[in-house]
Amino acid sequence: MAEVKNIKSTNSTETPEEEKLFISLRASEWNEFHGQEKVKQSLHVALTAAKKRKEPIEHILLYGPPGLGKTTLAHLIAKEIGVNIRITSGPAIERSGDLASILTNLEPGDILFIDEIHRLNKVVEETLYPAMEDFALDIVIGKGPSARTLRLDLPKFTLVGATTRIGLMSAPLRDRFGIIQRLNFYGPKELEKIIENGAKKLKIQIQSPSLISLSKRARGTPRIALKLLKRARDFAEVKNKKDVDEQVLRDAFGLLEIDHMGLDDSDRRLLKALIEKHEGGPVGIETLAATLSEDIGTLEEVIEPYLMQIGFLKRTPRGREATEKAYQHLNIPFDSAQGKPQKKKDLQEKLI
Repeated sequence: MAEVKNIKSTNSTETPEEEKLFISLRASEWNEFHGQEKVKQSLHVALTAAKKRKEPIEHILLYGPPGLGKTTLAHLIAKEIGVNIRITSGPAIERSGDLASILTNLEPGDILFIDEIHRLNKVVEETLYPAMEDFALDIVIGKGPSARTLRLDLPKFTLVGATTRIGLMSAPLRDRFGIIQRLNFYGPKELEKIIENGAKKLKIQIQSPSLISLSKRARGTPRIALKLLKRARDFAEVKNKKDVDEQVLRDAFGLLEIDHMGLDDSDRRLLKALIEKHEGGPVGIETLAATLSEDIGTLEEVIEPYLMQIGFLKRTPRGREATEKAYQHLNIPFDSAQGKPQKKKDLQEKLI
């Protein structure tokens, strides 16, 4: 049976204690959700129009890198219209029967949030098509020549899907969403506001220079910003300090091995392997993964997006390449004429 969380979203500020822990630092109001202005405006128009028509909002697909607020937006949408939100994920729905159990227990207007929707089983996905289009569920009873199809009517609901890899979704599923929005990385100012709100919820003081330092190292991702804030809070408590200052951050970042650009040990390992073992590239992702003893999915989905965003890495038809900025960051000499470091043979000839 697929794991489903059922949460009632209302305009009340009261939530169960376990739910407070679950959403401890997540924005609980629209005015707390900073950034993604175009996405918020588009959703606001759709929500307002749906409420005026007294109809459920169209199915919504949110996509983009992890940690940018897709789940938070789903909660805010449910809270805005005052309905239940049921939460599950693509891998958790193994059989069409699991999906049928979830759908038949929905109330009119409910929101079903499916995270990692690109990982839905093909059979489950096909079962979802009539549910999204006609609010009906087709169930096959019996086997062989005596098999027959039974159609069950479903309450009108809204499906909110979230994915980090929209390209892996089938076109028929993607086309059934009326609203498709991409979430982008956040700017430093937006992250500063998110960190400031998080500090208030954690009941800690944070100085302005510390806000700036944290936002620069957050890789444009609120989830990472709040994780760093929690670690900084731990260091402040251990050192018996009332606020998070620059010294606390230096100690925290030093232990976590996070530099001023937000790169951690995994990022630097990838760049150094690319530069020192493969002459800066181009090199195929399979070769690079083998060199680092890392999973290809981890490289593509976790490490590479930020390195590409800041211009340290390029994906080309021939493979991955390190840019001049990456050499400068790692203090490795860069041959601008050749577009890569000097080869070991050239260096040996110079020494001779």
